[in-house]
Amino acid sequence: MSNQVSVSATALDAAARLISESSHMVVLVGAGLSVESGVPTFRGPGGLWTRLGQPSMNGYRQFLDDPAAWWEHQMDQTADPARTEFREAIDRAEPNSGHHALAELEGMGLLKMTITQNVDNLHFKAGSIRVAEIHGNRTKLRCIECESRWPRDELAIDSLPPTCPECGGLVKGDTVMFGEPIPPGVLDICFAEVARCDCIVVAGTSATVYPAASFPGLVRESGGSVIEANPNETPLTDLADVILRGPTTEALPLIVERLKELKS
Repeated sequence: MSNQVSVSATALDAAARLISESSHMVVLVGAGLSVESGVPTFRGPGGLWTRLGQPSMNGYRQFLDDPAAWWEHQMDQTADPARTEFREAIDRAEPNSGHHALAELEGMGLLKMTITQNVDNLHFKAGSIRVAEIHGNRTKLRCIECESRWPRDELAIDSLPPTCPECGGLVKGDTVMFGEPIPPGVLDICFAEVARCDCIVVAGTSATVYPAASFPGLVRESGGSVIEANPNETPLTDLADVILRGPTTEALPLIVERLKELKS
């Protein structure tokens, strides 16, 4: 029912004004943005983990204990058919109007960084360039030592586990596992962008996973504004200066149109 709510024109005007007056806008994106691209969420009604159970909380430890076994499991498409379904959904997914709106905001020079909690690569498919993938990207591989990253099909896997051609470290999927530290490089980028941010748009996230959930509060504490774009109330709603209550695929393109009107 909530997904049928139309975004308030008054809220759009207020959001466009805050964005146009900002000098360093950042967007924090969650799974809700990709739902309308056919990518299932992890949590909540119908989410992958709701249906199948949450992955092991010590998954990263298990990888470190036996990386070859982890790789063998990953490469066996019959080993975990339910999660294979999720992977295939991502492979089929295409960017929606919300992803394209963010790419357009970046092209307009207004959006300085998209911090995404999604692992589906859809921001890049839509044309965004400045993207910090705080939870990784399932289409890529990463060295856990030097943080080098490659598209999955660009690193030759001649033996298991594969090792980094740069430093010899272990290579795994880029997606951050339970128990795995967020790579310091991307975390540093996120905190640096948040420190400069004077307007943050929080789009399609329930804001319950840290450290990403702390970013809007940090922006607010430093005197910046918070805009929430979400069909449902979240823990961030009380913090927001402006609330765009509706689907992100509607709200984000409408923001772009309103900003164009302001510039004309």
